[in-house]
Amino acid sequence: MTALARALSTVGGVLVASVLLTGCVTTVAGIAVRNASTVPTDVPKLDESAVNEILLPIDAVNDIMGTTDLEFTSDIDDMTDSADKVSDPDCLGAMFGAEEAVYKGSGWTAVRDIVAREPEADNDHWIEQTAVIYPEAGNARRFFEKSRLIWSKCADSSLAVDTEDTSSLWEFDEVAASDGLISQMATQEDADGWGCQHALAAASNLTAETWACGYAIADEAVTMAIDIVDNAARQ
Repeated sequence: MTALARALSTVGGVLVASVLLTGCVTTVAGIAVRNASTVPTDVPKLDESAVNEILLPIDAVNDIMGTTDLEFTSDIDDMTDSADKVSDPDCLGAMFGAEEAVYKGSGWTAVRDIVAREPEADNDHWIEQTAVIYPEAGNARRFFEKSRLIWSKCADSSLAVDTEDTSSLWEFDEVAASDGLISQMATQEDADGWGCQHALAAASNLTAETWACGYAIADEAVTMAIDIVDNAARQ
């Protein structure tokens, strides 16, 4: 098992999201087709039960990751507390999701956080999805903007993560932002290229946060975040 997998197993969940978005569709043979790289805007106001409907099933996660044997290993419906596990609490939201300290004051009313990985101890991937519901779209937008600033301040810096079993050092890349979506890569030092893409999107009163970790990560977390919001648009 990688150091991050052990760390996340100890600390709990990872990831978050938020904001009113812009979206677009293309037309093919007279049929409107959603642009797969754009966050949907046509999301209705969601009730709290939506967190149980919009996260991606394991088959979809395997398809996105190009794997066949990922399994869900954790499913929680509350925030976690890992503030004492990181060297800089101000970067907690860039590293982990579903964190009580990060969401404090956002007004959130419901959360669901699920983790997937291979069943073997020496797993090659770690995937996390977090859906959070707020009273109003404005809450989600404010959380998104706050997260964008936090992630940006942590860019090009290092963060130490310490648990009872492991210690690791992570390097944050610059934040990529477009159409109500932010993403950031973090690479673990001395881990043979193990890294994670962290993505955050929002629409209506929803924020969707995703985390895709492995040895050859591209835009898998971004794809998952958009797909979650796309599921919300169908509610």
